Amino acid sequence: MSRELRFFEAVREALDLSLGNDPSVYLMGLGVPDPKGVFGTTLGLQKKYPSRVFDMPTAENGMTGVAIGSALTGMRPVMVHQRVDFALLAVEQIVNQAAKWHYMFGGKLSVPLTVRLIVGRGWGQGTQHSQSLQSWFAHIPGLKVVMPSTPADAKGLLIASIEDPNPVIYFEYRWLHNIKGPVPEGLTREPIGKARVARKGTDVTIASVSYMTLEALRAAQHLEEDGVNAEVVDIRTLRPLDSATILDSVKKTGRLIVADTGWTTAGCSSEIVSQACEQAFDSLKCPPVRLGLPDCPIPSTPALANECYPRAEEIAAVALKMLGKKTRRVPAISTLPLDVPDLTFTGPF
Repeated sequence: MSRELRFFEAVREALDLSLGNDPSVYLMGLGVPDPKGVFGTTLGLQKKYPSRVFDMPTAENGMTGVAIGSALTGMRPVMVHQRVDFALLAVEQIVNQAAKWHYMFGGKLSVPLTVRLIVGRGWGQGTQHSQSLQSWFAHIPGLKVVMPSTPADAKGLLIASIEDPNPVIYFEYRWLHNIKGPVPEGLTREPIGKARVARKGTDVTIASVSYMTLEALRAAQHLEEDGVNAEVVDIRTLRPLDSATILDSVKKTGRLIVADTGWTTAGCSSEIVSQACEQAFDSLKCPPVRLGLPDCPIPSTPALANECYPRAEEIAAVALKMLGKKTRRVPAISTLPLDVPDLTFTGPF
């Protein structure tokens, strides 16, 4: 049975159910017991689980070491960073320690650590607070990297991440927290490493990551008016990458657009395009296209942000060009608010 929840409510429910189901699960992070509760995702949890939900000092590297040590002794920590930028202080622990133990000890030890990282734009967060660095973590063997785009996946992938025997980096795009969608009740799980065909189509494949799935679906709806039937593949997991689902779609449509929230240079979109060229070259009818951030630091001002972040209109324009159709400007897309994903979205950060 499912009902409608917002994305942040689905995350909170996943945490609540995991804490209630397994006494080895605990939750820590800056702002976890804060009145705003990390975009609402942790509200009320400390009161319900006072010994297993707590704040932490601004010592990201040291506290990640604590989390890893506890994981090696049987606990299942969930560590929360309100911005991915803060987790950079703990990269040594995540990359050199958490990701390596299972391999170094022949599979006899593992680190069941989940790290929640917030990425993306919103309210002028700017250069040091809104980067999307998923490609960094997806580059590392031993780490799993998930990026849900729907409330149902937010819940199912988080529960699966917490129950996974090895470290999982769980990315949440800031603009997603207030979207609504059906979410099944109970301890439901979504498989890590499996993409989702969000919309079937025959003319062009739009493989999208996280929030860009919403923009891809908007673009696909717009393209219908021009007689273009776009297939949208929500990647969901960047490592392990479900290459088969993406390549099957590319072999069907012959055209590929990859829409990522991060930079295109050396990013996840580059990896997906490379695999398409290596493994589905004969099916391609035109060169694949990557859409993501340009090669510059993230701007703070609305004027620059409007030029920095790709949206549905850019995706649609690329698809039309691929098919030799004239590009047209659509007010319904181009007049969306610059720093808010849609008019229903509100939030403290």
